[in-house]
Amino acid sequence: MTETSSRAETGPATRTGADFLSRFLGYGKPFFIGLILPLGAALIWEAVVAFGWNTGRLLPPPSVIWDTLAALWQKGDLTRHAAATLWRVLVGFGLGVVAGTILGAITGYYRSVARLIDPTFQALRAIPSIAWVPLFILWFGIFELPKVMLIAVGVFFPVYLGVMDAIRSVDRKIVEVGRVFRLSGAGMVARILLPAIFPAYVTALRSGLGLGWMFVVAAEFMGASTGLGYLLVDGQQLGKPAQIVAAILIFAILGKITDSLLAWATAPFLTWEDSFARGKEARTGAGEA
Repeated sequence: MTETSSRAETGPATRTGADFLSRFLGYGKPFFIGLILPLGAALIWEAVVAFGWNTGRLLPPPSVIWDTLAALWQKGDLTRHAAATLWRVLVGFGLGVVAGTILGAITGYYRSVARLIDPTFQALRAIPSIAWVPLFILWFGIFELPKVMLIAVGVFFPVYLGVMDAIRSVDRKIVEVGRVFRLSGAGMVARILLPAIFPAYVTALRSGLGLGWMFVVAAEFMGASTGLGYLLVDGQQLGKPAQIVAAILIFAILGKITDSLLAWATAPFLTWEDSFARGKEARTGAGEA
């Protein structure tokens, strides 16, 4: 009886100690919690340079990077370069999503088409982004079109692969239910296939968007006079590490903002999903209430 009581007394305390970090992080807003790591690393590096433990010549401290961003902002360069890069990514993302969705849906639904074209696409998917640059310059010149097309190529493959695999992995029993209710082809797509693949489709879109931001750097190496990639090259050629890090920081911020907007825009279409994460959020909310 004493041993049982002892276990009952130590059990909750042990669980509380193990869950301390998750409980602590659970009380804050996700946005502010996500700032803990980058702000902490920035403050540590600022202190390292301030105390003379590192010169900060090759990796400037946050204060120097902030001054560089402020100078670029005052001259209008930051807005101009960021807007040019953002426009290229959004246009290339749109083109890649349309092509990837259509071809992914066709190859996922029709096995005969997949046998014909999917091996070629899988081979092309392995080609590095920088390898397309000289060919796209020959085909499309050195202006905006080759840059947008290169980004579209980067976006296309994760969207194509995500849609194709999502359609192939739809539960056969769900499709049989649709056939039992005698749904038409359009009804089967609208009421069965689309809801079933949408979570995977959202993941494919976010992956494609991330690759779009990666490909834009290679795209802006193609003789660009504007864009964050141009700031990277200019900083390298003129020996300005603060400008390089500032451009990388803006890449990260814009990438995070666009990814969050995409997740926010698609969230209303996933409210029906009874997933592990949503169940955990519901339990946490009930516990706090």
